[in-house]
Amino acid sequence: MLKKNLNIKLKTSEEIEIMREAGRISALALEAAGKAIEPGITTKELDNIARNCIESNGATPSFMGVDGFPATACISVNEELIHCIPSDSKVIRDGDIVSIDVGACINGFHGDNTKTFGCGNISDEAKKLLNVTEKALQLGIDNAKIGNYVGDIGYAIQTFVESSGFSVVKKYVGHGIGRSVHEAPSVPNYGKKHSGEFISEGLVIAIEPMVVVGCEDLESLAEGGWNVVTKDRSLCAHFEHTVAITGEGTFVLTKV
Repeated sequence: MLKKNLNIKLKTSEEIEIMREAGRISALALEAAGKAIEPGITTKELDNIARNCIESNGATPSFMGVDGFPATACISVNEELIHCIPSDSKVIRDGDIVSIDVGACINGFHGDNTKTFGCGNISDEAKKLLNVTEKALQLGIDNAKIGNYVGDIGYAIQTFVESSGFSVVKKYVGHGIGRSVHEAPSVPNYGKKHSGEFISEGLVIAIEPMVVVGCEDLESLAEGGWNVVTKDRSLCAHFEHTVAITGEGTFVLTKV
């Protein structure tokens, strides 16, 4: 007999509709900041674009103030993986890859999404990394369905990434989402089939593969655990969607 995780907050159809709006605004902010990427722009300027988009749509930035984070979006460049604080001194250059992780909150519920963008002429290796990570996200979503387990999501992601010659990050994982940005259950990008939490109707999770070209070992460059980079300084990519599992199917909420 399966034991239910009482910490998992399954969502009603009405709550999912609110989260659909939070996801839409999150997606709008990600799209606006992504379109603005060009050589010479700073990560702080991109952050301001994301914040203006969220607030002009009647929502608030989900990440601002969480554990002391001082900005709207986590914006990471090349070997930077996650939790990077936007800065006026961080200038985007041709050939960089830029990950923007942003969330929006409206009526008490959150949306969360990430995409890694190429700036100008990126290398073939970077192109492959972005393609593999985005495909891994889709494979994770395909396995997020009633009757499966969270481990099926991680297994699909890990198997594809490693067969493509890259590594998945194990230190940081996806998560449940709702009234809090981070809720149970954890959604690792690795795992075994038919393991972990059972996927039930009403589960809403953020699936977010993080993929590195080299070693998966990481380190933080700023106090408080911010500005996480690959230890060997190899390129990394990050894609994420918020998805809702319903009786009618699995739906991506973070889309315009």
